[in-house]
Amino acid sequence: MSGNINFNGWLNDDGTENYKCRAWVSFNGTGTVAIRAAGNVSSITDLGAGQYRANFATAMPDGNFCTTVACSGGGSAWIASMGSDIGYPATTSVGLQSGYPNSWAVDAPYIMCAVFR
Repeated sequence: MSGNINFNGWLNDDGTENYKCRAWVSFNGTGTVAIRAAGNVSSITDLGAGQYRANFATAMPDGNFCTTVACSGGGSAWIASMGSDIGYPATTSVGLQSGYPNSWAVDAPYIMCAVFR
């Protein structure tokens, strides 16, 4: 089978909308930030220690999406979140934060994010 499938047209058998992952990214958040692999994320902007912006290749229909974020590296306890203090979700990007439980301002070597809408 070949051809394109329209994301906005996917429905469950009962006719309700099938919610799907609209964007995802795995990137290195230390040193020179670099995307390892991604879907619908064109770039990562380094906003300072432990703060990043994932830029979408294709915009979201609105800012009402759900973001899951995780980070890890070096055997330490890491935490990650959508960065509400660096900008609310926008149609073109989402802010991300990483750090330790007692400090948000720490670059993480492995950061993963998925966006659902």
